[in-house]
Amino acid sequence: QVQVVESGGGLVQPGNSLRLSCAVSGRTFANYGMGWFRQVPGKEREFVATISWNSITAYADSAKGRFTISRDNAKNTAYLQMNSLKSDDTAVYYCAVDTKGMGGRGMWEYDRWGQGTQVTVSS
Repeated sequence: QVQVVESGGGLVQPGNSLRLSCAVSGRTFANYGMGWFRQVPGKEREFVATISWNSITAYADSAKGRFTISRDNAKNTAYLQMNSLKSDDTAVYYCAVDTKGMGGRGMWEYDRWGQGTQVTVSS
């Protein structure tokens, strides 16, 4: 059973940085594609970033140049480094696992999800 646990959310001032972590159980993390999505109340969950099993990355336009997705296979963990945060980045951030390996921009490409971590950007 693959379990997904996000951490690292919190309250941060505009312009500051935050790093989210996503710990995944199991021994085949290196084969998984990973993704980060976010959701605000009343809106659909939206794509933020993805990294494939072989570290090919892609970003939403809103994240390009400010966010970086990465992975540490030795730690079974994916990360989302968020810099220059804006109030519009306030959301619950979800980590997702694609056990097929490629990740992607669509929610349908993932088969395991974490419970989410709240990120609030406010002065």
